[in-house]
Amino acid sequence: MALKVLIHMRLIPHAFGLAAAALFATTTLCTPSFAADPAPAAAAAPAKPADPNAVVATVNGEKITLSDVQTAMISLPPQMRQLPPNLIFPMLVNQLADQKAILITAQKEGLDKKPETQQMMVNASNTALQNAWLSEQVMPHLTDDAIKQYYDQNYAGKPAEKEVHARHILVKTEAEANDVIKKLKAGADFGKLAAHVSTDKGSAQQNGGDLGWFKKTDMIPAFSDAAFAMKKGEISSTPVKSQYGYHVIQVLDTRTDPVPTLDAVRDKIRQALIQKYVREAVDKATNQVKIVRFDPNTGKPLADAPAPAAAPQK
Repeated sequence: MALKVLIHMRLIPHAFGLAAAALFATTTLCTPSFAADPAPAAAAAPAKPADPNAVVATVNGEKITLSDVQTAMISLPPQMRQLPPNLIFPMLVNQLADQKAILITAQKEGLDKKPETQQMMVNASNTALQNAWLSEQVMPHLTDDAIKQYYDQNYAGKPAEKEVHARHILVKTEAEANDVIKKLKAGADFGKLAAHVSTDKGSAQQNGGDLGWFKKTDMIPAFSDAAFAMKKGEISSTPVKSQYGYHVIQVLDTRTDPVPTLDAVRDKIRQALIQKYVREAVDKATNQVKIVRFDPNTGKPLADAPAPAAAPQK
């Protein structure tokens, strides 16, 4: 297990993209007492909180500090941060040493002088600045009060939603669908028939047409209207037509999905707020500049066109 985790850790990029750089909350590396070091070649984690400038390793004399390790910790996925400190600390030190060694070697070989590399460095610098600005615009809004307010407006007090667990067989013509219904009434196995004739190969081949649990708004109206009008165990007696063809539906079960607790949807709400405030920040920036778009074939300016509407969030 430790070896698998070590390999995974050594492959984690030190720099994440927009979402991580702009939106991860600040986290510090925990530093309680530590057990035996699982990686003998790495430095042991400090036994108590230490000076952020404390040196934990050097590479050709270039320092790696505790602050560097703490910064690397922030960039890890949440599940990786849950590893025991005595395991994660030496792994991060090793990762930073590897990165430093690559950097020194690349500079020694003059890779930083190549035009394509310089362009990538400029792009990385620009991305870091964009992320820093977005972080300043977005992070102050991600408060517990804002999350609670969003929950109260969008979850609390809402009626519980009905969910259906169903499977289907999709065919091209009404005649084919009627033939499927006839075979099912004669005792044909739904899953096997779906795998054989359904044009929805994604659900048919692996799951016998099973679509899992879904709410009414998760499916196209024609399909949902039919499925939610059926009872547990019922198979549609007539084909259900949609833009995809003709469906034969079997409802496997129904249930009422209770209103989730705040803790259960906290991360989902946080992501919704992030999307909202990132969009507002981008609009704020673009409203302060003049943007002119050009036809690449003629070189002439294009008339401004309204941006397409975003898809509604479910």
